[in-house]
Amino acid sequence: MTFWNFLQQNWPELLTLLRQHLWLVFVSTLIAVVIGIPTGILLTRKQSLRGPVLGVANVMQTIPSLALFGFLIPLPFIGGIGARTAIVALVLYALMPIMRNTVTGILGVDRNVREAAVAMGMTDRQILWQVELPLAMSVILTGVRVAMVIAVGVTTIAAEVGAGGLGVYIIRGLRQYDNNLLLAGAVPAALMALAADFSLGLLEQRFSVETKANKRRRALFSRIGLAAIALVILLAAYGAWRASRSQSQSIAGAPHVVVASKDFTESVLLAEIVAQMLEARGVAVARKFELGGNLPHDALVAGQIDLYPEYTGTAYTAILKHPPVTDPRVVYEQVKQEYAEEFKLAVSEPLGFENTFAILVRGAEARRLGLKTISDAAPHARGWRAGFGQDFMSRADGYPGFSKAYGLRFAEQPREMNLSLTYIALSTGKVDLIAGNSTEGRIAAMDLVQLADDRRYFPPYEAVYLVRTASLSRVPALGEVLEKLAGAISTDEMRQLNYEVDANKRGQVEVVREWIRKKGL
Repeated sequence: MTFWNFLQQNWPELLTLLRQHLWLVFVSTLIAVVIGIPTGILLTRKQSLRGPVLGVANVMQTIPSLALFGFLIPLPFIGGIGARTAIVALVLYALMPIMRNTVTGILGVDRNVREAAVAMGMTDRQILWQVELPLAMSVILTGVRVAMVIAVGVTTIAAEVGAGGLGVYIIRGLRQYDNNLLLAGAVPAALMALAADFSLGLLEQRFSVETKANKRRRALFSRIGLAAIALVILLAAYGAWRASRSQSQSIAGAPHVVVASKDFTESVLLAEIVAQMLEARGVAVARKFELGGNLPHDALVAGQIDLYPEYTGTAYTAILKHPPVTDPRVVYEQVKQEYAEEFKLAVSEPLGFENTFAILVRGAEARRLGLKTISDAAPHARGWRAGFGQDFMSRADGYPGFSKAYGLRFAEQPREMNLSLTYIALSTGKVDLIAGNSTEGRIAAMDLVQLADDRRYFPPYEAVYLVRTASLSRVPALGEVLEKLAGAISTDEMRQLNYEVDANKRGQVEVVREWIRKKGL
């Protein structure tokens, strides 16, 4: 499919994501301006506060966005899942350039000009509004310009907390190895950043100190810039109207269940299965899909969502911090007991398949060397390069223990990278061994071979749903759905569902609807 055909088929969704992106950028930048400029002015009058306030703002910019989202989700009023958390994070990132440039611009006003204003009998307030701010405006607008460009870029990460925006396409594109999705997310975001930079640059020039001739020469371009900003404001206002209308409809419909997923295909498919089955039983569902890292767990514990799919081995090692064990029943029962006691969460019966770490090599290499197990590959690892996802590199059941168990030594330190990109790196020869997922649809599509875990290092990773016990009591249909899904999905079925989305580029909703109909659920 060409990019043009993709746009023709998906333009309604693209416009929705673009509207969400614009809305997040505009609202966050506006709030940052309302807070940042007055604060900057205050710092020019209170020198003792200048260092600490700017220092705190500077520290906020150094916090990785996903970590900041994780801190914000449990907080009341300003946290949660969705646009609110994203806007708070974007405001924190945008404050620094606005405050610093406000301070720099006002303090940079020529002392002689200020003294002349005082000599004319002007008050401090009059000096500020009639002398300092007009002369400093071009510098202040430079800060706003930088803040808006930062907001456009960081907003792509907002998709990880269910806030929407063009980042949804970028994350899907990385996961599905789909250049059309990547382009559909990246190109509009880049154009938006360029448009914001150009428009505010023209507005900035309008306030700069220059000759009248130069001003006349730039007048036309300034009007174009102002028109572009007005268009952005109108689009953002339209987005606000649509969002408020959608929210009022949501409140009227009173959604009973908020279903979430992690940011990979299988998790989204499992969440969509529950969502569609609940909707078929008359239950209103709000979807918060493709949340990054441990955000689904944090949101579930904080009461922001009602349910999301998880794996027993992940819960056992990554959340409960137990050392890996190999007995599936022991792991399941321990997770079930501790989640109920510690988090007030219920664990569904296993869904029928296990998604363990899959140690993968290229099919051609496996056939040439006769590789069937991880132990077979260990002697060859000294000449290989490995690439692993961040999750695998940091978990208790991940790389440190795995490499020790099999005595693996690679040619260089393994590359730590996005999990979806490891498949691409392996298939194109950039690395020689990765740790993927055993139900990944791209294993067959890319001619990769899974090596058997002959030393049984990895714990069991049975797929389950984690759900708030209060939600089970509040929505009886939820328990009915989870009961029907117990043991309903085989490994081959899950791998095929993933393949339909990742390789055949079919929509997740369509694939799930077809599977539910086929299973009679």
